[in-house]
Amino acid sequence: MISVLTKRADFLAANAGLRNARAGFVLLTRPNDGQGMRYGITVTKKIGNAVVRNRMKRRFRELLRAALPQHGLPDHDHVLIGRAGGVERDFHLMSEELAKALERAREGRGDPAGGRRPRKGDRRGGRRK
Repeated sequence: MISVLTKRADFLAANAGLRNARAGFVLLTRPNDGQGMRYGITVTKKIGNAVVRNRMKRRFRELLRAALPQHGLPDHDHVLIGRAGGVERDFHLMSEELAKALERAREGRGDPAGGRRPRKGDRRGGRRK
């Protein structure tokens, strides 16, 4: 049985797991201590208005329903974060990308952290004294 993440704490915990970025989405995976296979979807207001965000969430739900039973990681949380190119992207292409991202997560490989923004206290900039 695949259940849905509803608590903010679960989404924040998944953010500390493996990250696999693709053109239309970012996949986060993290072990969840035997709570079964779960998924969550996040699409921010940066992506577009409510119509666009809801369309993207519907597409993501369908992608996850098709991919998780075969390719999902058991006892893991899977979180899809929408990116700007995800709405116009071809559905079959996105399903292939999701399968590849899940395979990378199964192997324990994620994207390097080099492209991420630094944490709040680590920013370097402005004038130094």
